[in-house]
Order: sequence, then structure tokens, then C-alpha cells
Amino acid sequence: MKKTLTLFLAASVLLACSADAQIQKGNILAGGDIANFNLGLRKNSAFTVDLNPKLSFFIQDNVALGGMVNLGVVTGAGTTIFNYGVGALGRYYFPDKENLTPLRHSRFFAEGNIGLQGQNVKNGSSTNGLGLGFGPGYAYFITPSIGLEALLKYNGIVGFGNDPTQSNLNLNIGFQIYLPSRGLKSKVTDDVK
Repeated sequence: MKKTLTLFLAASVLLACSADAQIQKGNILAGGDIANFNLGLRKNSAFTVDLNPKLSFFIQDNVALGGMVNLGVVTGAGTTIFNYGVGALGRYYFPDKENLTPLRHSRFFAEGNIGLQGQNVKNGSSTNGLGLGFGPGYAYFITPSIGLEALLKYNGIVGFGNDPTQSNLNLNIGFQIYLPSRGLKSKVTDDVK
């Protein structure tokens, strides 16, 4: 019974937090995006999927730094394209002092990344080298610790291979889990006692 009461009180405290609590210094951001998910249903159509897991730490309120991985494949019409990447990631959540976000418990943000990326086409051109990406996004917090996100992001690769540059614009849909810092966990534990 005591464990149930403790869990209920901890959940109540976390649910009472506003969207600002998730993006405080010391918290952890973990999750990922799905981009270009496409399952062709016609003959000779392509199957496309890109996965982009991320892990970041809030170094101060509204600012997260961390890393990301990009894995993607396009198959169909006699060709296969493999995308990959690993690099650093930065995010800035814009303050909403004037309540400009269209929905309550949401935030606009900007995301940028830099790292090693590549796009290799089976029996075709390839580009491998420095990858850069940036774009605006919107996070809606469906619970105090889970955000559903949309991100419009430009991605470019400059480097080596048959084709020295590649670029595209992706609309990514994904979710992130915002894990509270030890300070918030200890506050919840102290409030329960």
C-alpha cells in the first residue's frame, strides 16, 4: 500500500509540472525520429525508412547537447540506397512567455547537427563525408515526460565519393522521452516522505 501511495504521489507531482519542467538543466532527452517512411504497394515501388535515435543532456534550461545516429534504406526498382551517419546534436527550445504556441504544453525548437554521414547507392554514386543538418521543430508534450514532435530539417553531406555533395529536406515525425534529473527525483521523494 505504501508503494502504491508513493507512486501515486510521485505521478501527481510530475503531472503538475508544466512544459518547462522537461527542458530544465540536468534532464535527459532520449528518443528518435522516423523520416521518409514509405511502403510502396504497387509493382516496382520502393520501400523507404530512416531512423534517427537521439540522446541529449540539458546543459542549461532550454538548451540540450548530445549525439545522434542516422540509419536509412531505400529499396526498389532494382536499386538499394543506404544512408548512415553519427554526430553531435544541439537543440534550443524557444521560451513561450507570450503563449504563442498553438497548443498548451508545447514548444517550438531549433535543432542542428554535425558529424560523419554518407549515402551509398548500390552500383551507383556515393557521397561520404561531413554531414550538416538544421531546422525548426514543434514538440507537443502528451504527458509530462513524453513529447510528440514534428521537425522540418535540411540535411547536407559534403565529402568524397562519386558525387561530392548531397542534400535533402525531410519532415521527421517522432517522439522524445524527457527523463528528470536527480534533483527532481529527490524532490519528489522528499515530498512523499
